[in-house]
Amino acid sequence: MKHLIYLVSVLWLVSCAGSDEYSDIYTSKTNWINIERNLQSRFITAKPGDTIHLEAGYYWFTKSLIIDHKIDFIFSGAGTDKTILSFKGQEEGAEGIKISNCQNIKIMDMTILDANGDNIKAVNTNGIHFSKIKVDWTGGAKETNGAYGLYPVLCKNVLIEDCISARASDAGIYVGQSDSVIIRNNVVYENVAGIESENSRFVDIYDNHTYNNTGGILVFDLPGLTQYGRHTRVFNNKILDNNHKNFAPKGNIVGMVPPGTGIMLLSTREIEIFGNEIKDNRTSGTAIISYELVLAMDKDKPKETDSNAASHNRKYEIDTLYNPYLDHIQIHHNSYENTHWFPDIGNDFGKLLVWKFPFSTPDILFDGFVREPDKNIQMCIDQTGISFADLNAPGNLENMKTDIKAYLCKTNALTPASVTLGNIVVSTAN
Repeated sequence: MKHLIYLVSVLWLVSCAGSDEYSDIYTSKTNWINIERNLQSRFITAKPGDTIHLEAGYYWFTKSLIIDHKIDFIFSGAGTDKTILSFKGQEEGAEGIKISNCQNIKIMDMTILDANGDNIKAVNTNGIHFSKIKVDWTGGAKETNGAYGLYPVLCKNVLIEDCISARASDAGIYVGQSDSVIIRNNVVYENVAGIESENSRFVDIYDNHTYNNTGGILVFDLPGLTQYGRHTRVFNNKILDNNHKNFAPKGNIVGMVPPGTGIMLLSTREIEIFGNEIKDNRTSGTAIISYELVLAMDKDKPKETDSNAASHNRKYEIDTLYNPYLDHIQIHHNSYENTHWFPDIGNDFGKLLVWKFPFSTPDILFDGFVREPDKNIQMCIDQTGISFADLNAPGNLENMKTDIKAYLCKTNALTPASVTLGNIVVSTAN
């Protein structure tokens, strides 16, 4: 009976295989091993300081792997191209690996594929280190994929480095409601959002390569969550050709990101963007957007299809302390280039830009929403030779401004983020 169940599982995996770089991974030629019961038992009995290592091989799972209440624990493989964990036949749980209520956890040197929901999620953990991990969905980029590839939320001291994330229906690498975060040296592609920081504080995002996502790097602040975000630096990244179709499920907040977005800032503050190569993102190199614009866009949508957006709007109405306007935005010494003549016209942003800025999509796009009564945004742009547009969305898109002079000024560098993992302090310098 066990052999029959195994054979049926393998045949089902073959039938679900995609036609990308994993086109032959779910075939009878692959020696899949089921170790989930033994591995979960080892997780449960692990002591502080333990390492669990998986040798090279193909491992398939029907349930989520849970790492809970562990201290100073390492889960390692033999390498991203050698130790492959697949959740294609998952019957129980949403995440591939779920880490919760832990301290100083490191996951490294493996590939995680095809979870029902998020490939790896960490929650309520102080000290989480993802290193040399690949996360992906093998059937191509589609809205039925899990939301997040790497997903630490409500965490402190987060380090994500040298990882690869592809084809998430929300964000390839996401950090939410977390403090002290470094995201560096990663490659992200074919996600809706390549890298997203949401309601997080003291975040450094640098030396990453984001390409062929809908949006390259997003820094969002949304209402009704456990904390508000601030103090984020985005620098020295390659943000190239992020023109992928938006395949987020209907109603998701990232569903409003237009294809062709390099960087998008939404209702956040204390942001420094510098030293990035922002090239061939056909709709906008850098978009600076208020939550007021999100509300305005939602008014024209059928409410029955926008349950998530409606939920955010209800939170906005209840959260009286939430500030929907951006503030203290610094942009300097980036390289902007766009060889595309037209933006993506399959969305309202693209249609507007074709109408108002034919053949010359602005490098920096500002929606024009500012907080009353001061009617000002603390935004400082310290570079010339770039194009700029204030859409004046509050004024019904009339009298748009393209003169950047009002925002030209010297910037003041934010302090670098640092991450403490046990006795090791990690910062930009190391």
